[in-house]
Amino acid sequence: MTWLITGGAGYIGAHVVRAMTGAGERAVVYDDLSTGLADRVPDGVPLVVGSILDGERVAHALADHGVTGVVHLAAKKQVAESVSLPLHYYRENVEGLRVLLDAVTSAGVRSFVFSSSAAVYGMPDVDLVTEETPCAPMSPYGETKLAGEWLVRATGRTAGLSTACLRYFNVAGAARPDLADTGAFNLIPMIFEKLTDGMPPRVFGDGYPTPDGTCVRDYIHVVDLAEAHVAAAHALRSAPGRDLTLNIGRGEGVSVREVIDRVNALTGHDRPPVVAPPRPGDPARVVASADRAAAELGWKARHDIDDMITSAWAGWRRLHPSAARS
Repeated sequence: MTWLITGGAGYIGAHVVRAMTGAGERAVVYDDLSTGLADRVPDGVPLVVGSILDGERVAHALADHGVTGVVHLAAKKQVAESVSLPLHYYRENVEGLRVLLDAVTSAGVRSFVFSSSAAVYGMPDVDLVTEETPCAPMSPYGETKLAGEWLVRATGRTAGLSTACLRYFNVAGAARPDLADTGAFNLIPMIFEKLTDGMPPRVFGDGYPTPDGTCVRDYIHVVDLAEAHVAAAHALRSAPGRDLTLNIGRGEGVSVREVIDRVNALTGHDRPPVVAPPRPGDPARVVASADRAAAELGWKARHDIDDMITSAWAGWRRLHPSAARS
């Protein structure tokens, strides 16, 4: 098969491209390069530069490269930004998906893997979040991901499109330093940023009903996440007509304080965190049940939090050489 990977020049997308080609699949990257980097696209993999909102360009990419399946990762993904720019997020994430699905169904593409998020759950009051846990997103970003799932499933039912909606939990790590996340919007790179600036990391609230009082989250290595996409692609190809919705996590919770302690230990720092007021809307605990992904895909995460930190740190040091001396 030939897979069009939208957002394939981004942090997660670049890992998915390598996992797909490493599994013997042909890949084509479609990316507007607003946040993606062209040099992340491997040699021999075509890169089509364009907006997902440009239906004509998408249609040409599908036809020109004989695409038979799509992995859709292109999206705006900053929760705080989505609160300030909801119309922008709905346009990019929902209207962009509608344009893409219109082109996909017209081209007769049969398989579609959608990048969703644990943000669809909001503040679940459960020890383990299953795919049946009620969805109550708390940001426009989370709303667009849930609306995207609805759109993908509805299109699949009416057009005979095999679909998989993968709900990512907290993604971290890198396969190689040059593929590392370049932003500082998630916990691990935010800690790196503080350490590089000679500042203590921040903990937002330490009075939660968790063992150490700080929020607990499920972290997934980006390499494991990329392999889950390959497994989903193979599952859709082997059983046409499937409709999968799957959590992609490790099923293990790690607290914010534990992450900071591990970062300090693994990077050679000794900067205890400072406690800041809790952020509105932060749930105490969000940890995935990954049982369904194991059953449906035969997939299980292999990397632990130390793997995520050490590989992310190598990438951070590549971008910030002063970090090693801070």
